[in-house]
Amino acid sequence: MSDEKVVSLGAKKKSLNEEKQQQEDNTSQDVVYCSFCGRPNTQVIKMVKGPGVNICSECAMIAVQYLILQDRMPSAEAQHILDAFWGKVR
Repeated sequence: MSDEKVVSLGAKKKSLNEEKQQQEDNTSQDVVYCSFCGRPNTQVIKMVKGPGVNICSECAMIAVQYLILQDRMPSAEAQHILDAFWGKVR
């Protein structure tokens, strides 16, 4: 899994040279805010940046938990999914 704090979705693929240049330019990376809770990427584990919207890992987890509870998934199965998710994030 990538160690980047902000992950962009829907961005065009870049060459290796373009990626290296961007990483060097991003040493003082711009602050990105979650569209849901308003926290900056400096205060969250990860931030997913989409076209016109961003979501932090914590808000994404709340959304996943809500969807699991709405679907009335058995709690053991829901816990297994949550454990798998948090195991990969950390």
